[in-house]
Amino acid sequence: MLVLSSPCKINLFLHVTGRRPDGYHDLQTAFQLLDYCDRVTIEPGDKLEVEDMPGVKGEDNLVYRAASLLRDQVSGKQSGPKRPGNGSAPGARIKIEKQIPMGAGLGGGSSNAATVLHGLNLLWDLGLSTAELCKTGLSLGADVPVFITGFSAWGEGVGEKLEVLELPAKWFLVVKPNCEISTAEIFSNPELTRNTSPITIARFLEGGSRNDCEVIVRKQYPEVDDALTWLCRWGLARMTGTGSCVFIELDSKEKAQDIQLQVPGNWRSFVAEGINRSPLLGELELEKLK
Repeated sequence: MLVLSSPCKINLFLHVTGRRPDGYHDLQTAFQLLDYCDRVTIEPGDKLEVEDMPGVKGEDNLVYRAASLLRDQVSGKQSGPKRPGNGSAPGARIKIEKQIPMGAGLGGGSSNAATVLHGLNLLWDLGLSTAELCKTGLSLGADVPVFITGFSAWGEGVGEKLEVLELPAKWFLVVKPNCEISTAEIFSNPELTRNTSPITIARFLEGGSRNDCEVIVRKQYPEVDDALTWLCRWGLARMTGTGSCVFIELDSKEKAQDIQLQVPGNWRSFVAEGINRSPLLGELELEKLK
């Protein structure tokens, strides 16, 4: 049995630099991993089973899609090292203990999918490389590769072109208003800015960035607007991804916790430390030594 971490992320900024003919958008962003995690349990099984989560049936879950895609890829290969020997479809039982809010811009579903791809690669003894897993993950969603590589990163393209970032140690207070937001809805909005000029990493580190989706979300979701306005009392409040979560960056855990005590009761919140390396990578290394 494997029990693995599935961390969340925040986007420290998000620029939409263009729109492709296929409808996807070119982006620039900085992914900051947080030590706030779901837990993924994977056990051997005769068939592929994903335990239902509240509001999400197993076969509609990104985790199920990830596991099914990997199973279908490997079960068709009849030879080669570390593949299922008889070509039959392998199975597993997968359970997700959720802590990361859904529809919140934290990448929880993408992180779960990435953890499952890594876990099944180990459980099924497939020997797939990180690059191979990233290729599979990208077909599921643009945020999946950053969780597979497991490092805070500078992202371009649709988010799949990654460069590892060493970000300074910070604490974050993350607040989730009482709403969920569809990424597709925001990116299809005709008022979205799609021609922001690209910036360099150095410019980002100097503070020259924003979230291009924030204006649209604040108009359509008053709860997010209220949360940003409230959090701005203590500094620069930002929205992650397409929302709904907003966050503020702080120098200490104690300061973050002091502000958290004042968060209105109808909003969910958590305090987390920014990390540059996913705990999943260390857990996988330990499992390989067993």
